[in-house]
Amino acid sequence: MSTSNTSTGDVDPAVHDELARLRDSIDNIDAAVVHMLAERFKCTQQVGRLKAVHHLPPADPAREARQIARLRSLAESAKLDPAFAEKLLNFIIAEVIRHHERIAEGAVKDQPPVAG
Repeated sequence: MSTSNTSTGDVDPAVHDELARLRDSIDNIDAAVVHMLAERFKCTQQVGRLKAVHHLPPADPAREARQIARLRSLAESAKLDPAFAEKLLNFIIAEVIRHHERIAEGAVKDQPPVAG
């Protein structure tokens, strides 16, 4: 069983300063990640609209496999666990596919009936 030291009186103030500095950097990185994901999803929404207009499937398993392999390689180079990177990308891909399916459903509803 582990215990944590929750009192701050017996910790060197320099440690608190270093923690605050590191946490500020983490907060900045988190903000950048959120903004990068927002930009990524703006692009994938455009891809979803293009796919819907041209009746392409929401998922592209071949591209997904290439992206996973690419991201795993990048993760290894960056000293990040490739399995973690793959899980993250799979989560993002699943969300993108969900968006593409919704866009495609909307495109089908917006199309005029076929004359027959």
